[in-house]
Amino acid sequence: MNEQEQLQQLEQRVEELLSLSARLRQENEALSSREGKLLEERADLLKKNDVARAKVEAIITRLKSLEQEP
Repeated sequence: MNEQEQLQQLEQRVEELLSLSARLRQENEALSSREGKLLEERADLLKKNDVARAKVEAIITRLKSLEQEP
């Protein structure tokens, strides 16, 4: 294999790597965006869970107080 062929192969490999790098960068950005959305969704669900827990505890407290009434 002569120098010209080696240089062409090297150029081709560099172009492939640049293309791969660009694709991976796009995938990384998409994954980062999705992660942010999932973290927001998780925080929202945790808040809803806390609200539901507080309501259930209030209901239990009311039921206990009704049991203790004469």
